[in-house]
Amino acid sequence: MNKKIIFGLVGLLSLLGMTVCLAENYPDRPVKIIVPYSAGGTADYSARQIAQKLTEMTKQSFFVENKTGASGTIATSYVAKAAPDGYTLLANDTTYAMLPSLFKTLPWNHAEDLEPIGVITQTPVVLVVPITSPYKTVAELIAFAKKNPGKLNYGSGGAGSSTHLSAEIFQQVADIDVSHVPYKGAGEAMLAVLSGQVDFAITAAPTAIAQLNGGKIRALAITGDKRIAAMKDVSTFKEAGLPAYKVSNWFGLAAPRDTPKVIIDKLAADMKKGLSDPVMKERFAAVGAEPGNLTPAEFKKFIKGETVIWGAAAKKAGLQPE
Repeated sequence: MNKKIIFGLVGLLSLLGMTVCLAENYPDRPVKIIVPYSAGGTADYSARQIAQKLTEMTKQSFFVENKTGASGTIATSYVAKAAPDGYTLLANDTTYAMLPSLFKTLPWNHAEDLEPIGVITQTPVVLVVPITSPYKTVAELIAFAKKNPGKLNYGSGGAGSSTHLSAEIFQQVADIDVSHVPYKGAGEAMLAVLSGQVDFAITAAPTAIAQLNGGKIRALAITGDKRIAAMKDVSTFKEAGLPAYKVSNWFGLAAPRDTPKVIIDKLAADMKKGLSDPVMKERFAAVGAEPGNLTPAEFKKFIKGETVIWGAAAKKAGLQPE
């Protein structure tokens, strides 16, 4: 046999052996999951849930680190520039698909510099007000806002966040004028609702569920075609008279570009197995969320589609890139 062919086969077998070894040994040290927002929001909650599950499954520590600021771009840029070895991951969310519509330039290639792994969970969004609020329905809030332009305000997880754009779309659909108060994450925005610093917020269901169940805030409506078991007394926006308002959130994991495919595939497989656990399903259902089930390739295609959809929504809402 030709020596070049023999050497080529030996090299290929060696590479395959290294690939199998890499997959079998990963992870062999702690894995850091970077969350772009402060603790208390659904991005943080989702990341901590999957981190705990992956830790149980792999016997290696998966831990969360919060890096806030600039609508998540600080954390995302950090991960995009990290070593592509599977030990620094990003907890990305709906906001990621909005960034190209909100910033003229980003410090990384939005379409190429992160490798999607999978969706942790998907959730509807809910409009909440302080428990002391005079508004008992969406119609009442909209009626006041129409009569008093600019007087009401809402809190968000930061300029350009999913909670920001979700409220902007609500404002556009309801044809009202309200003011925006940005915070460093959905958790902080929820505390602002709780304390009455803002009149309302629109956030992912898991962010609101604890305060809602504790009787500390009031939910006026939730997105989706039907009510959810975790908030069975909360009307859908369609029932509340605003059927055109249709928004949902997703939360996932991504790795730096050039992370070995065997590591991406192993993480995706472990995520799928972990999210199929009945205990995880029950835990998510209790806060109004559903576990994700997309493959890395499907998730990448999904993000591209979401970027187009949210770009159109941002344009329709009159938001200009900064």
